[in-house]
Amino acid sequence: MNDLVRQHTALSDTDLEWLHLLVSEWQLLSDLSFADLVLWVPTMDGTRYVSVAQMRPNTGPTSYQDDMVGHLVPRGRRPLLDAALDEGRIVREGDPEWREEVPVRVESIPVRREGRVLGVIARNTNLLTVRTPSRLELTYLQSASDLAQMIAAGSFPFPGDQVDMDASPRVGDGLIRLDADGLVQYASPNALSAYHRLGLASDLVGQHLGRATAELAPSRGPVDEAMVKLASGWAPRETEVEGNGGVIQLRAIPLKPKGTRIGSLVLCRDVTELRRRERELITKDATIREIHHRVKNNLQTVAALLRLQARRMDSEQGREALNEAVRRVGSIAIVHETLSQNLDERVEFDEIADRVLAMVSEISPGMVSCRRTGRFGILDAEVATPLSMVLTEVLQNALEHAFAPGERGTVEVSAVRGGSRDDARLLITVQDDGCGLPEAFDPQRTGNLGLQIVRTLVEGELGGSFDMVPAPDRGTRVVLDVPVQAEK
Repeated sequence: MNDLVRQHTALSDTDLEWLHLLVSEWQLLSDLSFADLVLWVPTMDGTRYVSVAQMRPNTGPTSYQDDMVGHLVPRGRRPLLDAALDEGRIVREGDPEWREEVPVRVESIPVRREGRVLGVIARNTNLLTVRTPSRLELTYLQSASDLAQMIAAGSFPFPGDQVDMDASPRVGDGLIRLDADGLVQYASPNALSAYHRLGLASDLVGQHLGRATAELAPSRGPVDEAMVKLASGWAPRETEVEGNGGVIQLRAIPLKPKGTRIGSLVLCRDVTELRRRERELITKDATIREIHHRVKNNLQTVAALLRLQARRMDSEQGREALNEAVRRVGSIAIVHETLSQNLDERVEFDEIADRVLAMVSEISPGMVSCRRTGRFGILDAEVATPLSMVLTEVLQNALEHAFAPGERGTVEVSAVRGGSRDDARLLITVQDDGCGLPEAFDPQRTGNLGLQIVRTLVEGELGGSFDMVPAPDRGTRVVLDVPVQAEK
């Protein structure tokens, strides 16, 4: 719609925002009217109309099989559009049109903002299935007529009250029509069922909806006056009411077709099962986070016990082996700590990589600097845990074997995300400027326990590849190529 309005019309950005607000609400008008809606806006030169938006009803058959958005129509071809635009009134005159052997009643509703008519809504009703209307259909049509008059007067939609139509109640979910005093004139079967879910034992018609709703909602103090006012439809608001094990969502729409409030529409939707599932998911997420938190605590306890054991070791070799185990356990604990703070089983691995770098750098504080370039991005937990161990082992190996005691140097970790959404990969390079590899060194066959762990995790668990080669200038380069799920 933005492109069409800016390309063909002279409307300002504030006018365009008003049209967006209208389009976000007009599913309501379409459903109440049982009609298709097409928004026509005059072009800059005033000789044509351009259709910038279209809506089909959920409550009846459509009048347009084709998409009308983007169509241009010369002025004069559709007299009802001309009359509504020029006179600023709703135009209903004329005989039904025939489209592919289907009779269609056409009406035009001017769209007004601050006294100016911005465009015209063409309301097209398929008359092929016309029959004697029921009480529900009569209420729908009367409400649609009131909303159309409010659009023509510039009092609907309500500024600053843009709603999420995916989450807001719709006409078919349940509709209640109130008079000016807040008394129920009509309640659809779905609306009545929703209130029965709250514990209502009688009919709604004739009751004051605000007071009835407040009485159904449990309260420790006096009747909630805000709830009474909201459910009475005095202002455009949304809320949820919970009682008797049920939850219903309410949306109030004041009706002011001639500037004075004559009543209200209240849309309601039974969201009991939806809220129950949401609470189950919240409980499940909290349980998972608590499990990760406890695993992290247990791993830190194991690391503390290993440190304590290392201090009691007389053998330097044994002490170093236990310290290596502490770092391995610590790298896994970092992942679980991060997962304990997230709502899903995916983590931002850059933070984990930085913490692993800081932990491993303690081996040679102040002598060898470690830094990271690029980004790892978001990874699944089943990738993050083994990858943190791999990164720990590779860094630990570089710091222990690439530099002589007291020698200064640099270890750089770079990460590059690549591939398509179906075949994303993570390329990790760990490069040092140390002494380099010994002659005849084969990383696939030789190496200490740390390199054996790296090979096993990268090739076996992660399904990637691992290689260790001399760096171009000086030192050693470790290359890890790991398949990962594409970021969302």
